[in-house]
Amino acid sequence: MVEDKQKPTQYDRSFVINTVLIVAVVSFLPLLVVSGIILDQFGVSYNEKLYAHLEEMVHKHTQDIDGFLNERLHTLQFLSDSCGFENLLDESILQSKLSLLQQNFGAVFEDLGIINEAGVQEFYAGRLKLEKAQYSHAPWFPEAIERQYYISDVFLGLRSSPHFIVSVKRFHQDRPYLLRATINFEAFNSLAENLRIGKTGSAFILNKKGEFQTKPQYDLLPSKKSYPDFIKAAKKTKNKMYTGEFKGTAEQGSLIYVAALLKNENWMLVYHQGRTEAFADLIRTQITAVVMISIGGALIVMMMLIFFHQVISRFAEADREKEMMNRQIVESGKLASVGELAAGIAHEINNPVAIMVQEAGWIEDLLGEEELKHSKNLEEFMRALKQVNTQGQRCKEITHKLLSFARKTSPDIEKLQINDSIAEVVAITNMATYTKCSIHTNLDERLPLIYGSQAEIQQVFLNLINNALHALEKDGGQIDITSRLEADCVLIIVEDDGPGIPAANLTRIFDPFFTTKPVGKGSGLGLSICFGIIKKMGGEIDVHSIVDEGTRFEIRFPLKNYMDSTAATLPIATDPGLIKHERDYVEKRKIKLLLVDDEKSFVNVLSKRLGRRNIDVTTTFSGSEAIQALRRVDFDVAVLDLKMEDMDGLEVLKIFKKMYAKMEVIILSGHESEQAAREGMKYGAFEYLSKPCDIEKLIATIRKSVSH
Repeated sequence: MVEDKQKPTQYDRSFVINTVLIVAVVSFLPLLVVSGIILDQFGVSYNEKLYAHLEEMVHKHTQDIDGFLNERLHTLQFLSDSCGFENLLDESILQSKLSLLQQNFGAVFEDLGIINEAGVQEFYAGRLKLEKAQYSHAPWFPEAIERQYYISDVFLGLRSSPHFIVSVKRFHQDRPYLLRATINFEAFNSLAENLRIGKTGSAFILNKKGEFQTKPQYDLLPSKKSYPDFIKAAKKTKNKMYTGEFKGTAEQGSLIYVAALLKNENWMLVYHQGRTEAFADLIRTQITAVVMISIGGALIVMMMLIFFHQVISRFAEADREKEMMNRQIVESGKLASVGELAAGIAHEINNPVAIMVQEAGWIEDLLGEEELKHSKNLEEFMRALKQVNTQGQRCKEITHKLLSFARKTSPDIEKLQINDSIAEVVAITNMATYTKCSIHTNLDERLPLIYGSQAEIQQVFLNLINNALHALEKDGGQIDITSRLEADCVLIIVEDDGPGIPAANLTRIFDPFFTTKPVGKGSGLGLSICFGIIKKMGGEIDVHSIVDEGTRFEIRFPLKNYMDSTAATLPIATDPGLIKHERDYVEKRKIKLLLVDDEKSFVNVLSKRLGRRNIDVTTTFSGSEAIQALRRVDFDVAVLDLKMEDMDGLEVLKIFKKMYAKMEVIILSGHESEQAAREGMKYGAFEYLSKPCDIEKLIATIRKSVSH
């Protein structure tokens, strides 16, 4: 008794722990998801606005710097054109022009000089003594003498201090000269220094070699970052600017940067700032959100403890529902076992019934002999044999029903127009409860007939349409059904523009009992039934789905059975006289037939009956024995059982077709092998018949195969 009392206590403890964990997760998860989405969206928005502001600022400074350079170049050009280059070849005039420039622009222009094509400065005005200075070996000179206008990089040069020059090329007495002006570095550097934000935000200019064209405020880069490195690592914006991030020193941490090209893309203005400082407002918001989430989590825990007993009762109810579902699954397993048992019994009955029917037919053949025709009990014999045959056919129907129950054969196979089946299903679909949904069909009217079960095909379309309507139930949408003819099949497409199926579920949707619908809304059997029906017909079903875009089912029904059956019903010639001539020829001709079946009693009686009808029968009781017989004799036709002990009938069929392709093969199978028999038609079988088979139907098929 003590032991019985302890068991519930131990169960309750584990249940309590599990319940606490589950409720905590379920409670916190929406809060975390919503908070994460809000923070993420805020972060994206903040990031976009921050970079947009920095891009606008860098773009403005880039324009200012380009304007500064172009203005100095245009000033030099104007000086040359307005004064006349010949007049500038006088140092006094050159000095006066320099003074005028310095009065108007301050200390921006440091000096002026005129350099000949050999790189010698012939005339100079400025505070340094650079007359006759030699620039032929200066890095900037070869490029400047080739261009009409030129702006150099910052360099030290002869004055051993940072500066750069602008030059204008002019001709005097057919010789090229450069009018050169030195630009004050401090004035230029201030343009970049003015771009400062906070403690860490500053800017610098690089040339293509990665050399600083302005003075950096401190050691910016832990490793050499050149002009191409920034462009390669950065993301190009729609404003033709570059944004990115690189790792600074240990004190700096991560740095963000915005860069823009200037001076005809020869220089790059780079603004950088510490990431922590740039995103300070965002970081404060995130900290605040974490605090609020923590407070909310504490409140959730308190509410969870208050309603804890209610949660336990709900889980107890869920356990009861689970137990009920387990019992249903057990019952389903029992039903499946009964179906398998029925299939086994039906198959085992088929062969004895086939032998019985053929033996009765053999007796009927014997009674047709002359000495027995006048027997006084002949009429009674014939009545009894007819009754035996009738009851044999009745057994065949019973086994057919048993096998249909076990899904081993197809019920009511017929020719049907697939468009009619689709139209009927659409017509009976209850659209009243789906006011926001619509169904549109685009059906090819030229589709051929196919073989199948009308009820099963309608069940397939009904399941697919109902699933699509359920997916569209909340937000509405459209279902499109399309039919068209492909090379060897009829293609049916059922697609909707609903929420789609997650990729993780796509591989499981055809599994039995798998469903994403709420309890009571679905059994998880609809798509598995559709899959089974289509596969049984030899067709294919594929699914393609994208979340938030829709789902598309593609069903392909094969045309082979339809085409073979149609061809089999067509006469060989349209001339009745020619048809009669060929039929008489076949009936008079001695047909060589190979009979392959491991049921010896059935083979013996069937060979006797066929032998009385002008058919030369060779009997074999295994696949290997049949192959040996075919090596000795070229048979006209073979009657082949699919289920034999030594070899699979389909393998024997393939070997027959390789050894002697002219020999037609008729498959004679039980219902359990019906699907395999259909497969045999794909490998070249002429026809298939099911056991027990009417002798006249078998003989007609044999003769038709010979005259084929």
